[in-house]
Amino acid sequence: MILKIINSVLILFALYMGIKQGWAMFSGKAPMLEMFSKWGMEKNSVMILGAITIIGALLVLFPRTFIAGNFITAAGILFIAAFHLGDKDLRGFAIELPFLALSLVIIYLQHPLSKV
Repeated sequence: MILKIINSVLILFALYMGIKQGWAMFSGKAPMLEMFSKWGMEKNSVMILGAITIIGALLVLFPRTFIAGNFITAAGILFIAAFHLGDKDLRGFAIELPFLALSLVIIYLQHPLSKV
């Protein structure tokens, strides 16, 4: 029971972060556009990535789409982490690691409302 409560809190945190970051990308906030532009991504590409990030975060809420949502979230994090590594930006890469770990822990603990 305690693990389900902990996982629920982790899922809500991941949802918050996914929507917050996704909205920053989707709405074209200057820091996001600046970061992605150094990797050659234009505003429309960043907006699409933001929409995908928001969708992934929302999918994590439902038991049937839980794994798909986590996969989308983790893929987005790996996408950004790979660009940081390509720039030899270990600090930026290190910032992404806890969020990747969060997705993996949430998957391991399973959805709190699943029947497993």
